[in-house]
Amino acid sequence: MKRIIGIIGLLMVMAATAHGEVVGKPVEYVSGGTTMKGYLAYDDRLPGKRPGILVVHEWWGHDEYARKRARMLAGLGYVALAVDMYGEGKQADHPDTAGKFSGEIRKNMDLGRQRFQAARKVLEGQTFTDPGRIGAIGYCFGGSVVLQMARDGMDLAGVASFHGGLSTDAPAKPGAVKAKVLVLNGADDKFVPPDQVEAFRQEMKASGADFRIVTYPGALHSFTNPDADGYAKKFNMPVGYNADADRKSWAEMQSFFKDLFGK
Repeated sequence: MKRIIGIIGLLMVMAATAHGEVVGKPVEYVSGGTTMKGYLAYDDRLPGKRPGILVVHEWWGHDEYARKRARMLAGLGYVALAVDMYGEGKQADHPDTAGKFSGEIRKNMDLGRQRFQAARKVLEGQTFTDPGRIGAIGYCFGGSVVLQMARDGMDLAGVASFHGGLSTDAPAKPGAVKAKVLVLNGADDKFVPPDQVEAFRQEMKASGADFRIVTYPGALHSFTNPDADGYAKKFNMPVGYNADADRKSWAEMQSFFKDLFGK
């Protein structure tokens, strides 16, 4: 009898372990008549509602890297949605194409806002998302997007930008920024020079924003992406992966959202 009970107990533990895990799945939604192809990630072991975080991709488009970050956030206890900003899940395979895709959004930020908000509605509409606790992170192009959403005064708890562009044609107005802002920047980033960082700092101060800038010595643009070294070699780009900066910036982001959400 004891042996049977022990076997039953073991089977119950194994079943619980097999069931509880991070779930990741593609989701389609519509913005302005365009089908957007995002990716939702969450931990199905967790009960109740939890904070949601939007993940905005690099200029290459919605790819596996953005999805990986969404799953990592889900592993921390968040509901994460990797956003599609280009529509139809478009991805670039060359910097010229990436520049074209991202430029279409930068030149038409109203379209960018519309697509960001469409993704937000999808995230907020999940039964396990607490719509009152929403944040956003972005990488490179995505970093500039989430910063612009904060500048616009969008009702977000906080935004974190990883090696994102800091310049804008629509700077924050005094008192407009509601979200707390975290900028994680590479000290040797050729796309985000020191004068751009300083201009952003002055803009945030003038707006009265609650912000923090963390700079990582020796880190180039795209320092969080292991694929950056391949891009550098293939396209002769001043980008590169930095494992130390990647680890430290992720830890910084975790502390940032833990302070905001208690997770």
